[in-house]
Amino acid sequence: MQNDLKIHAAVITLAGTAVLATALISEVWGGLVPCALCLQQRWPYYVALPLAALIWAGAASAPTALRGLLVPVGVIFALGAALGFYHAGVEYGLWAGPSGCGGGTVGFDSTAELLSAMAQTKPVRCDEAAFTVFGISMAGYNFLASAGLALVAWHGAGRALSEETPS
Repeated sequence: MQNDLKIHAAVITLAGTAVLATALISEVWGGLVPCALCLQQRWPYYVALPLAALIWAGAASAPTALRGLLVPVGVIFALGAALGFYHAGVEYGLWAGPSGCGGGTVGFDSTAELLSAMAQTKPVRCDEAAFTVFGISMAGYNFLASAGLALVAWHGAGRALSEETPS
């Protein structure tokens, strides 16, 4: 059970880190500017990856105490999959996106500053895929990755929780 828990947590940590790194690299070096929905899709990774890393690190010393933590990791990634599915649907025109999906708000001291910033900034649209591979947007790939990570977490939790607790 200890080794199984450790393997599932390691897969989640490494694969999830690779997904998040891909998003950040595409932004920093690829020049892709994320929209508001893109940024929201990163939050499940920011929350679940430290939990998965904790499980991975502690599986050898306290596997019983960590057994159930893969369940919330799976729930977090399922929520991430829902966000990815929603965003992909917006990109493919299946439904409307949020009305304010054009970027964050920044405080301005005057109307002139606001108008100047608006003239220089082109908001990133949530309904246009910035990049596709084989016709699938990054939001679509995030849906697949998040759903896969949720399944790995729940599979690992099921296996760990089905093991008998040592006496």
